[in-house]
Amino acid sequence: MKQLLLNYTQYNHWANDRVCGILIKAGPKILDTELKSSFSTIRKTMYHIWDAETIWYKRLNGESLSYWPSGKFTGTFDEFTWQFLADSLLLNSYVKGKTYNELLGALEYHNTKGTKFRTMIAGIIQHSVNHATFHRGQVYTMLRTNGITELQPLDYIAFLRENQIEQ
Repeated sequence: MKQLLLNYTQYNHWANDRVCGILIKAGPKILDTELKSSFSTIRKTMYHIWDAETIWYKRLNGESLSYWPSGKFTGTFDEFTWQFLADSLLLNSYVKGKTYNELLGALEYHNTKGTKFRTMIAGIIQHSVNHATFHRGQVYTMLRTNGITELQPLDYIAFLRENQIEQ
Protein backbone atom coordinates (compact mmCIF):
# COMPACT_ATOMS: atom_id res chain seq x y z
CA MET A 1 0.00 0.00 0.00
CA LYS A 2 2.70 2.49 0.93
CA GLN A 3 4.70 1.84 -2.26
CA LEU A 4 1.56 2.24 -4.35
CA LEU A 5 0.80 5.60 -2.70
CA LEU A 6 4.41 6.68 -3.24
CA ASN A 7 4.09 5.75 -6.92
CA TYR A 8 0.77 7.61 -7.21
CA THR A 9 2.13 10.77 -5.63
CA GLN A 10 5.27 10.60 -7.80
CA TYR A 11 3.01 10.11 -10.82
CA ASN A 12 0.93 13.12 -9.79
CA HIS A 13 3.99 15.37 -9.71
CA TRP A 14 5.28 13.93 -13.01
CA ALA A 15 1.93 14.60 -14.72
CA ASN A 16 1.63 18.09 -13.21
CA ASP A 17 5.13 18.90 -14.43
CA ARG A 18 4.35 17.60 -17.91
CA VAL A 19 1.17 19.69 -18.18
CA CYS A 20 2.84 22.83 -16.83
CA GLY A 21 5.61 22.55 -19.40
CA ILE A 22 3.05 22.46 -22.21
CA LEU A 23 1.08 25.37 -20.76
CA ILE A 24 4.11 27.62 -20.36
CA LYS A 25 4.91 27.08 -24.04
CA ALA A 26 1.26 27.63 -25.04
CA GLY A 27 1.21 31.11 -23.52
CA PRO A 28 -1.34 33.34 -21.78
CA LYS A 29 -3.81 33.54 -24.66
CA ILE A 30 -4.42 29.79 -24.49
CA LEU A 31 -4.51 29.85 -20.68
CA ASP A 32 -7.29 32.43 -20.60
CA THR A 33 -9.45 31.41 -23.58
CA GLU A 34 -13.02 30.86 -22.38
CA LEU A 35 -14.27 27.29 -22.96
CA LYS A 36 -17.08 25.11 -21.68
CA SER A 37 -15.72 22.85 -18.97
CA SER A 38 -15.85 22.50 -15.19
CA PHE A 39 -13.84 25.73 -15.06
CA SER A 40 -14.05 28.29 -17.84
CA THR A 41 -10.32 28.52 -18.64
CA ILE A 42 -7.23 26.36 -18.48
CA ARG A 43 -5.71 28.75 -15.93
CA LYS A 44 -8.74 28.41 -13.64
CA THR A 45 -8.63 24.63 -14.00
CA MET A 46 -4.95 24.53 -13.07
CA TYR A 47 -5.53 26.82 -10.11
CA HIS A 48 -8.32 24.49 -8.98
CA ILE A 49 -5.98 21.49 -9.08
CA TRP A 50 -3.48 23.46 -6.98
CA ASP A 51 -6.20 24.55 -4.56
CA ALA A 52 -7.39 21.00 -4.01
CA GLU A 53 -3.91 19.54 -3.60
CA THR A 54 -2.97 22.29 -1.15
CA ILE A 55 -6.17 21.94 0.86
CA TRP A 56 -5.81 18.16 1.15
CA TYR A 57 -2.15 18.43 2.11
CA LYS A 58 -3.02 21.00 4.79
CA ARG A 59 -5.79 18.75 6.11
CA LEU A 60 -3.40 15.81 6.30
CA ASN A 61 -1.22 18.03 8.48
CA GLY A 62 -4.00 19.16 10.81
CA GLU A 63 -4.99 22.44 9.18
CA SER A 64 -8.47 22.95 7.72
CA LEU A 65 -8.56 25.93 5.35
CA SER A 66 -11.74 27.92 4.85
CA TYR A 67 -10.52 29.58 1.63
CA TRP A 68 -9.11 28.62 -1.76
CA PRO A 69 -5.34 29.26 -1.80
CA SER A 70 -5.34 30.54 -5.39
CA GLY A 71 -7.67 33.34 -4.30
CA LYS A 72 -4.66 35.01 -2.66
CA PHE A 73 -2.24 34.33 -5.53
CA THR A 74 -1.24 37.38 -7.60
CA GLY A 75 1.84 36.13 -9.47
CA THR A 76 2.50 35.21 -13.07
CA PHE A 77 1.75 31.78 -14.52
CA ASP A 78 5.46 30.97 -14.40
CA GLU A 79 5.45 31.81 -10.68
CA PHE A 80 2.30 29.72 -10.24
CA THR A 81 3.98 26.80 -11.99
CA TRP A 82 7.00 26.97 -9.70
CA GLN A 83 4.79 27.06 -6.57
CA PHE A 84 2.38 24.41 -7.85
CA LEU A 85 5.15 21.95 -8.68
CA ALA A 86 6.91 22.56 -5.37
CA ASP A 87 3.64 21.97 -3.53
CA SER A 88 2.94 18.91 -5.67
CA LEU A 89 6.00 17.23 -4.15
CA LEU A 90 4.60 17.64 -0.65
CA LEU A 91 2.13 14.75 -0.94
CA ASN A 92 4.97 12.41 -1.84
CA SER A 93 7.03 13.65 1.13
CA TYR A 94 4.01 13.16 3.36
CA VAL A 95 3.64 9.52 2.28
CA LYS A 96 7.39 8.89 2.69
CA GLY A 97 7.15 10.09 6.28
CA LYS A 98 4.30 7.78 7.27
CA THR A 99 4.26 4.12 8.22
CA TYR A 100 1.99 1.60 6.58
CA ASN A 101 -0.31 1.63 9.62
CA GLU A 102 -0.43 5.43 9.73
CA LEU A 103 -1.53 5.52 6.09
CA LEU A 104 -4.35 3.10 6.94
CA GLY A 105 -5.50 5.34 9.80
CA ALA A 106 -8.34 7.83 9.63
CA LEU A 107 -8.21 11.60 9.66
CA GLU A 108 -10.80 13.99 11.06
CA TYR A 109 -10.98 17.31 9.23
CA HIS A 110 -13.34 20.10 8.25
CA ASN A 111 -14.16 21.06 4.69
CA THR A 112 -14.10 24.68 3.50
CA LYS A 113 -17.67 25.14 4.80
CA GLY A 114 -16.74 23.87 8.26
CA THR A 115 -18.45 20.48 8.02
CA LYS A 116 -16.60 17.74 9.91
CA PHE A 117 -15.59 14.49 8.18
CA ARG A 118 -13.52 11.40 8.96
CA THR A 119 -11.72 9.61 6.10
CA MET A 120 -8.92 7.07 5.71
CA ILE A 121 -5.61 8.78 5.00
CA ALA A 122 -4.82 6.42 2.10
CA GLY A 123 -8.22 7.28 0.61
CA ILE A 124 -7.51 11.00 0.88
CA ILE A 125 -4.22 10.59 -0.97
CA GLN A 126 -5.86 8.47 -3.66
CA HIS A 127 -8.64 11.03 -3.99
CA SER A 128 -6.20 13.91 -4.32
CA VAL A 129 -4.31 12.19 -7.15
CA ASN A 130 -7.49 11.01 -8.90
CA HIS A 131 -9.00 14.50 -8.66
CA ALA A 132 -5.93 16.03 -10.29
CA THR A 133 -5.94 13.33 -12.99
CA PHE A 134 -9.54 14.14 -13.86
CA HIS A 135 -8.86 17.85 -14.24
CA ARG A 136 -5.60 17.34 -16.14
CA GLY A 137 -7.68 15.35 -18.62
CA GLN A 138 -9.96 18.36 -18.96
CA VAL A 139 -6.93 20.59 -19.55
CA TYR A 140 -5.83 18.30 -22.39
CA THR A 141 -9.30 18.48 -23.93
CA MET A 142 -9.22 22.27 -23.62
CA LEU A 143 -5.80 22.36 -25.27
CA ARG A 144 -7.05 20.20 -28.15
CA THR A 145 -10.04 22.52 -28.54
CA ASN A 146 -7.51 25.35 -28.93
CA GLY A 147 -5.64 23.45 -31.65
CA ILE A 148 -2.78 22.08 -29.55
CA THR A 149 -2.83 18.40 -30.41
CA GLU A 150 0.74 17.19 -30.02
CA LEU A 151 0.53 16.23 -26.36
CA GLN A 152 2.58 13.73 -24.41
CA PRO A 153 0.61 10.98 -22.67
CA LEU A 154 -0.38 11.58 -19.06
CA ASP A 155 -1.48 8.03 -18.30
CA TYR A 156 -0.20 6.29 -15.18
CA ILE A 157 1.16 3.47 -17.35
CA ALA A 158 3.23 6.01 -19.32
CA PHE A 159 4.71 7.20 -16.02
CA LEU A 160 5.51 3.63 -14.95
CA ARG A 161 7.13 2.81 -18.29
CA GLU A 162 9.08 6.06 -18.54
CA ASN A 163 10.41 5.69 -15.00
CA GLN A 164 10.90 1.91 -15.28
CA ILE A 165 8.74 1.23 -12.26
CA GLU A 166 7.39 -2.29 -11.88
CA GLN A 167 4.25 -2.75 -9.84
